[in-house]
Amino acid sequence: MQTDWLVPLAQPRGRKRRCELCLGTATVRCAGCGVTYYCDVDHQTADWISIHEKICQLLIPLRTAPPFYNSDKERKLGKEQKRSREIFLAGVTYDTAQNFLSEGNHEDAIPAALHSLKFTIGIYGPNSVELVPRYLILAETSLGLGHLSQSEEYLSQAHWIVLKNTNCSSDVQSKLHRILGLLHAAKGNFDDSLYHLANNVYFASCAFGTTNNIAVSGGYFHMANVFFRQNRMDIADSLYSEVVNIWYDHFNHLIDIQYQKLITPAEIDLLSEEEGTEEEILDEKQQGEATQMLNPILELREQSPKPQLEKMAKVFHTLAMFHYLIHDLPKADEFVMKVLQASKHLPGHDLDDSLYHLVKLIKSKVAYEK
Repeated sequence: MQTDWLVPLAQPRGRKRRCELCLGTATVRCAGCGVTYYCDVDHQTADWISIHEKICQLLIPLRTAPPFYNSDKERKLGKEQKRSREIFLAGVTYDTAQNFLSEGNHEDAIPAALHSLKFTIGIYGPNSVELVPRYLILAETSLGLGHLSQSEEYLSQAHWIVLKNTNCSSDVQSKLHRILGLLHAAKGNFDDSLYHLANNVYFASCAFGTTNNIAVSGGYFHMANVFFRQNRMDIADSLYSEVVNIWYDHFNHLIDIQYQKLITPAEIDLLSEEEGTEEEILDEKQQGEATQMLNPILELREQSPKPQLEKMAKVFHTLAMFHYLIHDLPKADEFVMKVLQASKHLPGHDLDDSLYHLVKLIKSKVAYEK
């Protein structure tokens, strides 16, 4: 960030300019757009790194006086264009905040999430359901930074909107209860945490029509963590196994699609692409969630005083499929070898077709890259 993009402000004669992030009295202005203000260089830099660099020039038509319109038709068109820009920016800033959050980068997620919240309020009003996902990102990032009171404030805003809107989707309610569960767990309120996490599982099941969707796995995982902290190891172990099973089934489905493409003649494969099988991929959010759940479970399994080889092999296999799907072939091959090593000590344990298909896919990729 170059210092020539920072412009000190003269003392304002009228309304005071406010910082984009904290609403404190502004002392500097972005010279790039000339319409964004900050209380100090630190907040300006934080905003630039998070989102402002992407949207700097896009803010100018929204924050400058509109042109003179010669007719009502032109005025209406101008309002529609302004709204379209705001909707676009609300989406860009939300996606950016979500990506930072998926990477565990809570600090950089906050400015983008704040922008998204402000744009969304401007578009839909202060009590709309569309605000809830924005408040939830801010709550989760605050929680990740250890700012429990701030997280609770954002969650209260989100919860109040949900209570006032009976048409709120099950997906949104699921996410609300998950973060409420995490907040109570952080505060040591385990009973309240389990209540909200159970609701997270219930609403996620309603949203996706099944208890085996990966969207449900997070609720099980965080419930397992709570039971683990309570030293209720049997329940925790059972829930961790359920998480692994859900991701195993999901990855196995994706691997099966990839394997069918490998063995299918090219002219038939064109038809399968037209039917939409190419859409079966892992997005950044799913990759982040899989990593955040499966790696800790593997660590717990490996550190157990009495390792259960069958469960270990299942985690290895799941992670092997995961790393193949994110194109990390060396890591995928490493976990395949761990599956084979663990399987040697399991009586009567034959390798299933899924692992065979995965090995074939890895070999075909390696051969292709050579």
